[in-house]
Amino acid sequence: MKNIIKCDSAPAALGPYSHACEANGFIFTSGQLGIDPATGKLAEGVEAQAHQALVNIDNVLKTAGATMKDILKTTIFLVDLNDFAAVNRIYGDYFGSEFPGRSCFQVSKLPAGGLVEIEVVAYKG
Repeated sequence: MKNIIKCDSAPAALGPYSHACEANGFIFTSGQLGIDPATGKLAEGVEAQAHQALVNIDNVLKTAGATMKDILKTTIFLVDLNDFAAVNRIYGDYFGSEFPGRSCFQVSKLPAGGLVEIEVVAYKG
């Protein structure tokens, strides 16, 4: 059975989608931009946006009863692959030494003018 996750401490969806869906212990989040849910605005710069996107993911996972340690796979979308190293520094701070699997892609554009978007798959077993 599918459970829809709505998180009050993450930014409102910019379209017709949920913050996450859960089924059989697996949590699939929608991509999170670096939008501050308190202001509804993007953080300034790619590093601040990466940090805010990860905070938003953490909040969505908490709402679903999971943590960042439960993440199995992440996907990162960057408008400029030259930001890869900067985003890696921020990303690394959230996972310590136990990194999930990951893909990272350069895309031509992200919603709301974002510079980075991150989505995850987690499992709460």
